[in-house]
Amino acid sequence: MTQRKKTVVSSPTPTTLLKDIRALIDAARSRAASAVNSELSMLYWRVGQRIHTRVLEGKRAEYGEEVLRTLADQLVKDYGGSFAEKNLRRMVQFAATFPDEKIVVSLIRQLSWTHFIALIPLKDPLQREYYVQMCSHENWSVRTLRERMESGPIRVLGCDLSPGGMDVSVVRWALRTKSVRCN
Repeated sequence: MTQRKKTVVSSPTPTTLLKDIRALIDAARSRAASAVNSELSMLYWRVGQRIHTRVLEGKRAEYGEEVLRTLADQLVKDYGGSFAEKNLRRMVQFAATFPDEKIVVSLIRQLSWTHFIALIPLKDPLQREYYVQMCSHENWSVRTLRERMESGPIRVLGCDLSPGGMDVSVVRWALRTKSVRCN
């Protein structure tokens, strides 16, 4: 009769096991936070889009202001300060600044609500597109985005990307080929 050798599988040390479990927990928390942020950003876009198209579009300014105030009062009672009048205005600006839902859906996977808040004030669509692309491709934090936006004009192939200062096709080519740098 032949005897089988018993293989002894070494169990991980408590320290290694703890490290592995911590990594699992941290990764799951990060994915959960990202999913929550994406869902909230999409909700904010939809709220802003709904208000923009159903209330503010083509209406008198006074009427829109009154409706926004009334909506905010009720929503704050029901859902908290995230739906205060100031935030509803930001949601409307978000929907007006990024009107294409398909683009928003793709961007919310890479940008946080705070990124969008920082991008909304940019009046030049090319500058906004540049910063969106850089945030997406370079994984810029909101702090980095704000620093770059405040650091001066964007340089594309040695030229300023100031409002009205460059040909749109050159800028789009530079964004696609990543021939862009900030000063």
